[in-house]
Amino acid sequence: MVKVQSVPSPAIHAEERSQEADHPSSKLAQFGVDQPLHLDCGIDLAPFQIAYQTYGELNAGRSNAILVCHALTGDQHVANVHPVTGKSGWWETMVGPGRPLDTDRYFIICTNVIGGCMGSTGPASINPVTGQLWGLDFPMITIPDMVRAQAMLLDRLGIETLFSVVGGSMGGMQALQWTAAFPERVFSTLAIACSTRHSAQNIAFHELGRQAVMADPEWYNGRYFETGTQPHRGLGVARMAAHITYLSDAALHRKFGRRMQDRELPTFSFDADFQVESYLRYQGSSFVERFDANSYLYLTRAMDYFDIAADHHGVLAEAFRGIQTRFCVVSFTSDWLFPTSESRALVHALNASSARVSFAEIETDRGHDAFLLEVPEFFDISRAFLQSAAKARGFSGSVDA
Repeated sequence: MVKVQSVPSPAIHAEERSQEADHPSSKLAQFGVDQPLHLDCGIDLAPFQIAYQTYGELNAGRSNAILVCHALTGDQHVANVHPVTGKSGWWETMVGPGRPLDTDRYFIICTNVIGGCMGSTGPASINPVTGQLWGLDFPMITIPDMVRAQAMLLDRLGIETLFSVVGGSMGGMQALQWTAAFPERVFSTLAIACSTRHSAQNIAFHELGRQAVMADPEWYNGRYFETGTQPHRGLGVARMAAHITYLSDAALHRKFGRRMQDRELPTFSFDADFQVESYLRYQGSSFVERFDANSYLYLTRAMDYFDIAADHHGVLAEAFRGIQTRFCVVSFTSDWLFPTSESRALVHALNASSARVSFAEIETDRGHDAFLLEVPEFFDISRAFLQSAAKARGFSGSVDA
């Protein structure tokens, strides 16, 4: 039987989370009023800051840097204990000594995206003009905005080119945007379970989540922080709905089936009679511990707006015309959120632009979340691609190379 433990009230972590929004437990790059971030909405954001983590060492030639881009509900804590939840890093299966993203070999950088709530400027941050939290006064942001902010950070760190950009889901969108916007700065790209634009179905699911948040009576038009409340119920429901899209029917059936939760017979009530109900409630309640509701609205909207081909007269291949970046595109058979057909469309466009590209569709029933789980074939493909790219780049396993 799958046992799902209850979690503490989100209020226990509210103070820690609010501290992380402006004073993160990670490295921090601050940009003054003379270094604005030019946003797609037409606004110059300044001042602003980017929170980030690094793992491993930058080699002498500065040729081994890998930027890891996080997904919608991720953050910069990719391979270390999370300062709010106390849980392990969200991609410790991939990042670390001897892992595919080997910190004995590569210098790993992971930022919290602009619009996030773990130290990079976003709606949960202080607006320097008013001295209050930004809330919905924060300007709308896009995936290209996130990438421009990351590029400014790399400039600050003195890293002219990246050995690789790696990401899944929203992180994969950022990886693709990097190659389209800064092709000369990216030697290789590992794009996982993602697409070059958000589908109508995905936009619909995001709108469902946003409406759940905004329907919560404690949302207060995004000013909930002024009343000392949080729209926990709405954000929890949004997370539950989204989490279903990250899984597959086969995975849910294998893990839960129709098994009861701690009882033999139904209660004939709206209690969580089934294990799968208890699991989803756990996912919702644990999520609101660490994530800001307004950030969820902004980041889902950024994904909705993403469409690389739109800037190239609707012709995707034009976005990558003449590119020298090496690509590896990975999809999963049971991922219905970003199905293999969308990865194939990307691969076809890359082929049409004469890019170097390899493609792998991995058989698994774990759905969209497969890239975050123990999938040996995915690990092997990722490691082989990066090792091959490292050989082509001309550096060895030594950080002194």
